[in-house]
Amino acid sequence: MHDLGWVYVAGGLLIGGILKGATGAGAPIVAVPVLAMLYDVPFAIAMLTFPILFSNIWQAWRFRASQGSKLFVWLFAGSAAIGTAIGTALLVSLPSKLLFLSVSIAVLVYIAFRLARPQWSLSERLGRRLVAPMGFLSGVMQGAAGISAPISLTFLTALRMDRARFIATVSVFFTVMAIVQIPALASLGVMDGHKAALSLLACLPMFGGMPIGAVLARHLSPKTFERVIFVLLTVVALRLIFEAIWG
Repeated sequence: MHDLGWVYVAGGLLIGGILKGATGAGAPIVAVPVLAMLYDVPFAIAMLTFPILFSNIWQAWRFRASQGSKLFVWLFAGSAAIGTAIGTALLVSLPSKLLFLSVSIAVLVYIAFRLARPQWSLSERLGRRLVAPMGFLSGVMQGAAGISAPISLTFLTALRMDRARFIATVSVFFTVMAIVQIPALASLGVMDGHKAALSLLACLPMFGGMPIGAVLARHLSPKTFERVIFVLLTVVALRLIFEAIWG
């Protein structure tokens, strides 16, 4: 990894941490495209495994009293774990250009849906029926492309949970997926000792960004913050598409 690459990696992780501190979720949707643009998707996913695991363990513990229905939370996380194992197997078998396109398209679909249907919602009853398939599909996306937000965050946001319940739910979801993904990546040769050490170091900028995000959340309107993130993500996603087609 060249010297300037470390700066970009740290910047992507810091921005991901800021987003997570502000909203409780969403770090991969910033950090994975940035890291994939510089290196590749498997590297990006490996780098984020420990930051995702430790940040979500902390949030899951902090917000444990706000989970609401534990059956809902664990169905969502458990079905995501199965999907993650399948998606991780796809990660090593798909061409890098296809993975670039998958990440960028996932990001653009997420942005387009949030802009087109900001008020879209689901009833609690329908949410309970959809929780397992939504969790499974989210896990497949997380394993194969490192980003589950187009399905997972859209689904949870549509249920109109309050912030505490949303964070409690999504933190368990990401924790369980990381627990499954780390040994899966190791068994497939994507994660080795060197990358594990880098991933542990990556916790520093991620955790460093989270308090900044918490402060920004108190001083910026959610809509303004969201627009800034959407602009950043659009630029990164278009850069990944350019790399996949012409790189």
